[in-house]
Amino acid sequence: MPAVLQAALLLVCSNLFMTYAWYGHLRVLAGRPWFVVALIAWGIAFFEYQLQVPANRIGYTVMSLQQLKILQECISLLVFIPFAVLYMRAPLNWNFLWAGLCIVGAVFFAFRGEHPCGD
Repeated sequence: MPAVLQAALLLVCSNLFMTYAWYGHLRVLAGRPWFVVALIAWGIAFFEYQLQVPANRIGYTVMSLQQLKILQECISLLVFIPFAVLYMRAPLNWNFLWAGLCIVGAVFFAFRGEHPCGD
């Protein structure tokens, strides 16, 4: 499996844990004290890091740091939007589309050339 695909799949899985750790508690643990929620979130984030660190190490063998970060942000939104709509029951609106188009633009500029200035 190509390193880019390995990194992307690990980042998708990592972002599933990250998104739940950061936002899932807003729905299921709303009545708990923040410090209890923080401990639970850190426990979930442990599994995120078990996937994110190897994803970054693998990805960095074939991508620049900037490309790796843009890929992670793109994947983060791709995971967050279904989570927000399906799990958190947030309304889907046009702002998701516009934000996604901005990310597509960022991906284009990050991956369009080998040189920092696009030369």
